[in-house]
Amino acid sequence: MKRLVSAAVVALAVALGGAGAASAQGYPLTGAQSTSKTIVGEDLAYPTTGKAVVTSAIVVMAPGERTILHRHGVPLFAYMLEGELTVDYGAHGTRVYRQGESFMEAMAVAHFGRNTGAGTVRILAVYMGAEGSKDVLPD
Repeated sequence: MKRLVSAAVVALAVALGGAGAASAQGYPLTGAQSTSKTIVGEDLAYPTTGKAVVTSAIVVMAPGERTILHRHGVPLFAYMLEGELTVDYGAHGTRVYRQGESFMEAMAVAHFGRNTGAGTVRILAVYMGAEGSKDVLPD
């Protein structure tokens, strides 16, 4: 559990601070991503109601497994811990993510992911929301 919390804190710091945070003396980060846009070009928008809440989870998918069609009500930073995930964003195209890659997931664009690799997919998902906001919205 401690390792998961540490990974989530590092992932969030990298997502919010990028290379600037990595250069802070005595804080050894390597910038993975710094952006104000989602993977499909949407502006990131944080919920403005309720107390800020950050939720982290490990998403695990078996080979061939598919998510439901969904959207996100809050910004979602995703880091591929293991495997290969193909996400279909409809008119915005399809993208393939592999171990070691990170991205800010689409929010308003409905999408679904499928494990297209030979092994298990494991994704660190960090949702940056607020009390009362929904991380995942079935479409």
